[in-house]
Amino acid sequence: MRTVGCLIFDGVRAFDYAVVGEVWANRASRPGPPDFDLRVCGPAGARVRLGGGLERVPDEGLAVLADCDLVVVPGVEDPGAERAPEVLAALREVRGRGVPIASLCAGAFVLAEAGLLDGREATTHWALASELARRFPAVTVRPEVLFTGGEGLWTSAGVAAGIDLCLHLVRSAHGQRAAAAIARAMVTAPFRTGGQAQFIPTPVSAPAEDDPLARLRAQVLASLDTPWTVRRMADAALMSERSFARHFGATTGTTPLRWLLDQRILTAQRLLEETDLPVDAVAVQCGFTSAVSLRPVFTARVGVAPREYRRTFRGRAEG
Repeated sequence: MRTVGCLIFDGVRAFDYAVVGEVWANRASRPGPPDFDLRVCGPAGARVRLGGGLERVPDEGLAVLADCDLVVVPGVEDPGAERAPEVLAALREVRGRGVPIASLCAGAFVLAEAGLLDGREATTHWALASELARRFPAVTVRPEVLFTGGEGLWTSAGVAAGIDLCLHLVRSAHGQRAAAAIARAMVTAPFRTGGQAQFIPTPVSAPAEDDPLARLRAQVLASLDTPWTVRRMADAALMSERSFARHFGATTGTTPLRWLLDQRILTAQRLLEETDLPVDAVAVQCGFTSAVSLRPVFTARVGVAPREYRRTFRGRAEG
């Protein structure tokens, strides 16, 4: 996934357009990320009016999208506006050729208008989810998740969730190390799962020294080989199990055990890419009893077995 097409047209949100550039712009001078070829595509010769009064002339016409490895549709300022027929036709052509497509925020409305989301799950910003469901009843709208998709078609929620999806796509194609390097350059969190809640009731945490859950998460990350349970984590946070689970979900948008498993898999990916540790040793260091117990969980989350992941991404990381 080296050649990425960013589809722009009148009404595209400037922030989402900028996110695509931040993730997939040429980063050859920085260690870690591959040398991407980002192509900004739109109606040929037309000056595009982005949100916020900005304008941009596409570098390429719509036909170039079909030659990309991935097409990203940024969010739009007005989800109710009709899109140019040639834009929708280009998306159908891309999909027909099997090119993966991802939309950010209200970009899901564009995919739905093109008929690409019929019979599929999709998400968008939580405030727009009911409108998406009303206008496109053939789409199963999931307003609670950060991003969702598969089989070459992805949608994400608003703003930061779009970054999460972009990093997920980089991670899936190029490994954890590449995604982490881009996240560091953007000074953003390197890993949030798609199933995490969009809306967190208490999004601003107390300073780490005053936050027992922040201290607990740091303690767990420093000792993933410990057989952590909800009770053990609750005891370490000096809370009852029920109170701990409730506060953990309110501050992170996920459950303690799901968060723990995410961290173990993420660490396993990093160790497989960056070290020569045997898979058994990687498994134990991440809190699994052996490579046998790691394999099914890792495969379900990442899509390939640990040894295959190492063969694929170790070579890319070193290259």
